[in-house]
Amino acid sequence: MHIPDGYISPETAVVMYSAAAPFWYVAGRKIKRLMSGQTVPLLAIFSAFSFTIMMFNIPIPGGTTAHAVGGTIAAVILGPWAAVITASVALVIQALFFGDGGITAIGANCFNMAIVLPMVGYAFYWLIARNSAPLSRRRLVAAGIGGYLGINAAALLVGIELGLQPVFWTSNGHALYAPYPLSQAIPAMMLAHLTIAGAAEVIATVFVLAYVQRTHPELLFRRAAPDTAESSEMVRTNASKRRGWVFPVIAAVIVLAVPLGLLASGDAWGEWDAETLSQRTDVGYVPSGLHKYQGIWNAPFSGYSMPWVPDNATFFENALAYILAAVVGIGLIFVVVFALRVLSKRLATERSTVST
Repeated sequence: MHIPDGYISPETAVVMYSAAAPFWYVAGRKIKRLMSGQTVPLLAIFSAFSFTIMMFNIPIPGGTTAHAVGGTIAAVILGPWAAVITASVALVIQALFFGDGGITAIGANCFNMAIVLPMVGYAFYWLIARNSAPLSRRRLVAAGIGGYLGINAAALLVGIELGLQPVFWTSNGHALYAPYPLSQAIPAMMLAHLTIAGAAEVIATVFVLAYVQRTHPELLFRRAAPDTAESSEMVRTNASKRRGWVFPVIAAVIVLAVPLGLLASGDAWGEWDAETLSQRTDVGYVPSGLHKYQGIWNAPFSGYSMPWVPDNATFFENALAYILAAVVGIGLIFVVVFALRVLSKRLATERSTVST
């Protein structure tokens, strides 16, 4: 679902950046109150969760792959505006450091996966789960449905964005950017996400919410009724007994499981490089825009690998590099989130000084 450089026109890229910008602005203002205390590590943790779960590739019939995103569960636990920030941070780091998604397509990828996905997912979660107890099974069902609908809404948008490229940008009968029309792009994206990727998103969402209900119920009570007796000291104390190891264990499982994604051969649909695309029998050429923009940015850890890994590396070497890439990515996420906290506090201090 990560749109690479060269698959959308510069005009489309500008439109998508413009569409995402107001949501980034509002999200930044909405979560200023969260940029303190224990919530900052939670923002980093859910951003890291989204980052790592997107590294776990799942094979799709036809030789392609797909992945879950984890946007809805962040919205359920932290709120939809916080989810916009957590997923956006993960996607920007993926593009800048790992070449997963294009630099020119950051606006589009964030709009699809960091804005539409959690917003749609949370909207359906809220409609189904409202007035239910924070620890009820109804919340699990609602979160699963929300996650499924959220990721498919994002996939539909990707299909539309890619499918519109040959409608508006062609030369001599050849597409300048993504070469597949709407009649091919939308079914290809939806087939993968209505089935395998959607199921993966449901499993990830329900599993994490069930785990939080069992080990960190205070997070759900705080979201449901932050100023009532339900978020009492007793709830916080019971959860704190497990707080020391819960998230490290989750992080360890994710990082160790990520290399299993290497077993899935093939690229995600619509994420082929120029050479692969030219060899596909249904295309047979490289769009000039793709050729022009594909190398616009060289990510230091392209393909979630390390510079020292040879082309003929063994599975063990590739798996080790994949784990190291996940560790690097998670570390960068924590740095960025805590830097945002410092920046937020500094701006608040400056405004306070000016006002007085």
